[in-house]
Formats: sequence, structure tokens, C-alpha cells
Amino acid sequence: MGTLFVVATPIGNLEDITCRAIRILSEVDLIAAEDTRQTRILLTKYNINTPLTSYHKFNIKTKTAQLITFLKQGQNLALVSDSGMPGVSDPGHELIRESVDQNIRVEVIPGPSAAITALVVSGLPTDKFVFEGFLPKKPGKKRKLLKELSKEERTIIIYESPFRVLKTIEDIRAVIGDRQIAVCREMTKKFEEIIRGKAGDVLEKIKDRKIKGEVVVVVAGANQAAQRERAS
Repeated sequence: MGTLFVVATPIGNLEDITCRAIRILSEVDLIAAEDTRQTRILLTKYNINTPLTSYHKFNIKTKTAQLITFLKQGQNLALVSDSGMPGVSDPGHELIRESVDQNIRVEVIPGPSAAITALVVSGLPTDKFVFEGFLPKKPGKKRKLLKELSKEERTIIIYESPFRVLKTIEDIRAVIGDRQIAVCREMTKKFEEIIRGKAGDVLEKIKDRKIKGEVVVVVAGANQAAQRERAS
């Protein structure tokens, strides 16, 4: 049988790709991409001519079976998302899980991660952290989860849409408290911006702005907030 290569791709700057990733993308028989148009930009930059097929949340049920058959025929497949590591708040987990169940070899080609990049640049503790991905869209479920996270002692990493980030920070301040946070947007890109401070202060900085680009919000854990208060 073939091998499924799970390939991390740049989260912004196209130069943030490994030599190994470029080689694998060049050598496999097919690349399954969340957005073929987005992936084509990366492939064109590195003169990679491997055929592309779409694999996203709207065709997962039918496409997973097709790709498993492709792998069972002895063909090698690379899985990529729009950016970062496939399967992390992106399509891919289903194909990886099914490949494992079918005893198909899965090999991960590591690379950039928006969550880890934001955590490191936030200035908040990195020794222990929890990744929550995208919060629920429904207000009730969102606040319920934030209430649970209010007791979390580890640094919290959240993905958010630029259209909802202001409301999310308001909810963080109201439910979790006025903790230290970092709003990281457009990381590794030309207009990268890191906005740090207490939730209320960050709100003041962005309330009259139109936030654009991919956003990661990093929130201090409960014990970190308590330590800051004692120190002050």
C-alpha cells in the first residue's frame, strides 16, 4: 500500500517550508488540499507539478473513501490544509484516522503551527498550555466553555475569526476576567501584529478597528493571573 504524508505548510510566509516538505510534495502521486487554489500558489512558487485534488469539510464523507482506495492501490498521497498542520482545526483527522484503521502507513512532515507560534510570541508561560481551537459560535455554549476555562491554570490558546474576535475578548473579560492576553494576527506575514495587555486594555486598542486576517488569542491561565496580582 501507499503512504499518507501529512504535510505542514506555511501559515503565512511561503518561505517557512522545510526542504523535506518540498521534496515530499514533489514526489507523491497526488496532493489532497483543503483549497486547491491556495495550495497552487505554494506549489507554483517551488515549481511543484504534482496533481491536486480537493479535500475539505464539504466532501469529507465521499472523498475519504476515494483517497483510501487510492492509497490501497499503492499510490502515495500528501495531505495539506490551507496553512499549518492538517488535522489541527482543519480537515484531515478523518483521513488520518481511517488510514490508521486500514493499516496504511501515515508519516507526518512537521512544520509551522499558528498555535505554537502565537504561544511563543505572546510572552505568556509556555511550559504548560491547552489548545481549544475555535470556540462555539452560539453565545450560550461559548460562555459555558469560557466558564469552564476560567479555572484552567495553563495558558489557553484559541483560534478566532477576525469578525468575532472583538466579541470573544469581551466575553473573556466578562467570564474569565481581565487577564493578560495576546491577540496575534497575520503571523509571519507582512502586516503581522501582536497586541498584548489585559483584556480590557486590548479591547480599547482594537474596538474602533476593523480586524483582518487569521487571529490567535492567547490567554493567561488562572494561576498566572493570581501570581501577577500578588506580585503587583
